[in-house]
Amino acid sequence: MIKNLMRGLVPLALVLSPLAAPSPAVPAAPAGVQLFPDALAELAEATEDSTGYKESAFPHWDKGLDADDACDTRAEVLLAEAVEAPTTGTGCALTGGRWTSYYDGQTVTDPALLRVDHLVPLEEAWASGASGWTAARRAKYANDQGAAATLVAVTARSQKAKAGQDPAAWVPDGNAAYCRYVGEWVGTKLRWGLSVDKDEMEALKLFADGPCEETVVLRSTAPR
Repeated sequence: MIKNLMRGLVPLALVLSPLAAPSPAVPAAPAGVQLFPDALAELAEATEDSTGYKESAFPHWDKGLDADDACDTRAEVLLAEAVEAPTTGTGCALTGGRWTSYYDGQTVTDPALLRVDHLVPLEEAWASGASGWTAARRAKYANDQGAAATLVAVTARSQKAKAGQDPAAWVPDGNAAYCRYVGEWVGTKLRWGLSVDKDEMEALKLFADGPCEETVVLRSTAPR
């Protein structure tokens, strides 16, 4: 229930921009939020090094939040993000349902066509700090459902277009989508104590100084 509530709140919080200012009737922002430029200023800048990276260094998918429901993390994310809930069969086999992939705005009605993307890709995480983590901590990162932004259900096509790139090379199209994306990117890096490289920082500053300066970043701390 808490996870579903968080996933409902985050798109509202992160897409606030000069083009969509809140009305006086909108409730006050919850604790643990910052404007995007302020959150960005807290990120450490460092050279990235992906030497030694391999996907298997981040074990996924695990048994999810409910070890007794037969659904792994991937399936639980799909269930949490469904606009219309799919049918859950034996072994958590999902059929039907409806999702909107915010990377490209596409509607998907077949869960097999979706990918659960690590918003900050695994290799990016490795290069910006996770190489020094324990295997257990990398597994927590790879299966993180404690913050709604870390894992996101998107189309295979949009995940392929992203191709593990950082915001210096790729963001979704459209003001609402890319402001949400860079806000979630910064929020995820802060949650896990990851750094940014020079090009990444410069790209993020362009968003912070322009179209996304009023984007709200939801702040949280990852489990140890």
